Amino acid sequence: MPLPPRWVRRVVLAPGTVLLAVLVVTTLPVWLIIAAAISPLVPGHLRPLRVLWVGIVYLLWDAAALVALFGLWVGSGFGWHKRSPAFQRAHYLLAGWFLTALFWQARWTLRLRIDVVGTDPDTALPGRPELVLSRHAGPGDSFILIHALVNWFKREPRIVLKDTLQWDPAVDVMLNRLPNRFIAASRRRKTRIGPDGPTAEPRESVVEQIGHLAVNLDENDAFVIFPEGGNFTPGRRLRAIDLLRSRGFHDMARRAEGMRHVLAPQPGGVLAALDAAPDAGVIFVAHTGLDRMLTIADVWRELPMDKRIVMRFWSVPPEEVPKGREERIDWLFDWWARIDEWVDAHRGDDGRA
Repeated sequence: MPLPPRWVRRVVLAPGTVLLAVLVVTTLPVWLIIAAAISPLVPGHLRPLRVLWVGIVYLLWDAAALVALFGLWVGSGFGWHKRSPAFQRAHYLLAGWFLTALFWQARWTLRLRIDVVGTDPDTALPGRPELVLSRHAGPGDSFILIHALVNWFKREPRIVLKDTLQWDPAVDVMLNRLPNRFIAASRRRKTRIGPDGPTAEPRESVVEQIGHLAVNLDENDAFVIFPEGGNFTPGRRLRAIDLLRSRGFHDMARRAEGMRHVLAPQPGGVLAALDAAPDAGVIFVAHTGLDRMLTIADVWRELPMDKRIVMRFWSVPPEEVPKGREERIDWLFDWWARIDEWVDAHRGDDGRA
């Protein structure tokens, strides 16, 4: 479904979310009684009740964030100063508070644990900019990563995301006020009105957008990108390999075939970010625990989670990043193979049989 224009999202979706939250709160006892009544008929300990509660909490979380964001918009002079450093910092603080509340609720309702294994990435602490390259697998993994960067490492992330995430009103409003970039899957063209009438011209390429976002990172910025371009699924893995082979990248296709738990990384955006931020360190992120949640049926089966998500960070100082283009591509594939091996070794660490 095409993403609605911004004015529709602001005038219809955002207020509609708040009104829906009010409606749900006023009828909450009815929903809880229905869910409690059918819970004994469904496998899993109070599964319908807990899943309903998770949905309600997320709806209320979204609505509360929208109300808080509206307050910041009014306080910034009805948006006049929302790009000022003070209000940018206020938005990062607000994001940190709401992510803390979300994961507190996840621990209580879903009995979800998030553990970091291996050496703690000391270089991820503020002091220099970092490029964060993360595996992408399972719903919510981007929330977990941003929660870690904002609340554990006191970073201000700049994130490359898919534009479809703007269907979530709170994510849409919050992240569009901060230096992030939503990437459209299709290469649409924009129309320019010239002396000879309207003419179509290419939009800024994805790689150019990523490069521009990585310019002028400061000491507490973290540029976040998911080089795979989407959540891992077995089908996407095969399609990515076929695409590499069809474009003549036979060596990359061969290396991608050897990686079973990750998609082949797309080097273009990573290379653009490295060129735009030569003084930044690089942090690679792997995680496991959400791998089985590929479809709606998987989500229903896995929720409530009652599980442990395991994360691993590796820090690479800027002086150890290769300089040449081909060397950087080989280096990226080497790291992705290392992440694949780590995932293979830790897939049983999530506390589930």
